[in-house]
Amino acid sequence: MTLVAGVDSSTQSCKVVVRDLETGALVRSGRAAHPDGTEVDPAAWWSALRSALEAAGGLDDVAAISIAGQQHGMVVLDSEGRVIRDALLWNDTRSAQAARDLIDEVGAEAYAARVGVVPVASFTATKLRWLRDAEPANAARVAAVALPHDWLTWRLLGYGPADESPLGPDLEALTTDRSDASGTAYWSAGAGAYDFELFERALGRPGREAAGAAGVCADAGARDTDGARVILPRVLGPADAAGRTPDGVLVGPGAGDNAGAALGLGAADGDVVVSIGTSGTVFAVTDSPIADPTGTVAGFADAGGLNLPLIATLNAARVLSSIADLLSVDFDTLAELALSGEPGAEGVVLVPYFEGERTPNLPDAKASLHGLTIATTRPATFARAAIEGMLCGLADGLDAVRAVGVREKRILLIGGAAQNRAVAAIAAQVFDAPVVVPAPGEYVADGGAVQAAWALTGERPTWTVEAAAPLPVDTRAVIREQRGQYL
Repeated sequence: MTLVAGVDSSTQSCKVVVRDLETGALVRSGRAAHPDGTEVDPAAWWSALRSALEAAGGLDDVAAISIAGQQHGMVVLDSEGRVIRDALLWNDTRSAQAARDLIDEVGAEAYAARVGVVPVASFTATKLRWLRDAEPANAARVAAVALPHDWLTWRLLGYGPADESPLGPDLEALTTDRSDASGTAYWSAGAGAYDFELFERALGRPGREAAGAAGVCADAGARDTDGARVILPRVLGPADAAGRTPDGVLVGPGAGDNAGAALGLGAADGDVVVSIGTSGTVFAVTDSPIADPTGTVAGFADAGGLNLPLIATLNAARVLSSIADLLSVDFDTLAELALSGEPGAEGVVLVPYFEGERTPNLPDAKASLHGLTIATTRPATFARAAIEGMLCGLADGLDAVRAVGVREKRILLIGGAAQNRAVAAIAAQVFDAPVVVPAPGEYVADGGAVQAAWALTGERPTWTVEAAAPLPVDTRAVIREQRGQYL
C-alpha cells in the first residue's frame, strides 16, 4: 500500500491525515493544538506539526505529503532564516488603516484589476504596510516574506536557521502555491505572477521571486545576493513538488485552507461551499478569474489550476461559543434551545460583529442585540438569534458571489459548526438553495492529501467525499429582513 499525507495547519490546531493512494481511504490521523491569539510565534506551528505527525504514526511509510494552512498570515524572515517577529494572523485587524492607505494610493478598482482583490486588514500586504509604518527597524531586517504554509513547507524540507535545521537558511528554497499567493494582495490569479510594484508599496522594499533551492535552480543566474530585494516564495502549480524532506518524502505545493477544502471535497461546477469554522467563508470553483472592484468578493486562485471567488467573515463558530458560554450551556443544549424557537427569533436580531468584520469591511465594528422585550429575553431566543445572525452574514456572502456571476446548484455546508443540528436545520431556512451537509471530515487536510498524490503520480486522484441528501429548502425571508433593518 502506498500512503500519502495531508496537513491542515489552521488557526486553532494542526491536523494530519494519512490516506491510501489508490482508494483515498483514511489509514490514520493525528492532531495537535495551536495557541490562541491573532499574533503567534511560528515555532508553535512547527512544534504542533511535529506532534501531529507523531500522533499520526510518522512519515516512515509515507511517500508524499502536502501542507494546507490558514491564509494571509505574515511570516517575516531575516537573512539567517530566523523569524523576525511573531506572525500576524488573518484575524489581526491592527492593519485596517494600512489597508485604507493602500486603497487611497492605488484605488480599489485598480487593485481589483491588477490582483483580483481590494485590500482589507486580513491580507498580507496590509500587514507588511503596518510593519513598515509601526516597526521600521523590523521592516528593514526583512529578507523574505512567507505565508504560514510556505514557512512550514520550508521547515519540513529541512531548511531554517543554521542551528535548527540540516540544510540551513536557503531562502531561495521558499515555495508557495497559487491559492495562498492570491491572498497576499500582491500576486494576481489572472496574470499568474507577482505584482512587485504593489509589494514594494506595501513594505517599502523591492521584492523578487525565489529562484529555487541551491542545486536544483534552473537558472542560477537569477539569484540576487546583494540583499537589496526581498525574496518571495516561488509559486508552484497544482502538480508541482516543493522538494523532498531529508528522509526522502516528496512534498507537494500546499494550499490556502479554503482552496484545500475545495480540493478535498472535490467541489465542482455548481457547488458553493459555506464553511463555518473560526472564520466563515463562502466560495466556489470557477473557470474565469474574478475582479470585484467593491472588494466584497476576493478573486483568489484555487488549488487545482482554476479560480476561487470567496467572501470571508471574521465571526462564525465563535459567535456560537460566545453565546453558549453566556448561557452556560454546551453546544447540544444550545441547539435544543435554538430549535425550540420560531424562525425570526420572535423579532430578536443579533448582529454578530464581535471581532469587527471583514465582510462587510467593518474592522472596528462591535456586536449588537436588537428587538428585545421582557417576553423575549430568554435563553431560547438568544440561542436562535445567534445562529440566525451568523448564518445571515454568510447568506449575504452567497448573494455577493452570485453578483459576480457564480450560479449554485447546491450549497455544501462544512466546518465544525455544520455538524450542529440546529445550524444545519436553520441554514435550510436562511439560504434559498438546497443545503447539503457532507459526511464529517478534515477536508482541508484531505485537500493536502490530494495534492500529495497529484505531485507523486502526476495525476489528480478521483477520491470522492460522501454527501448526504439535501436538506429541504424552507426559506423564511423574515429572518434576513429583520436583520437588514439593523445594518
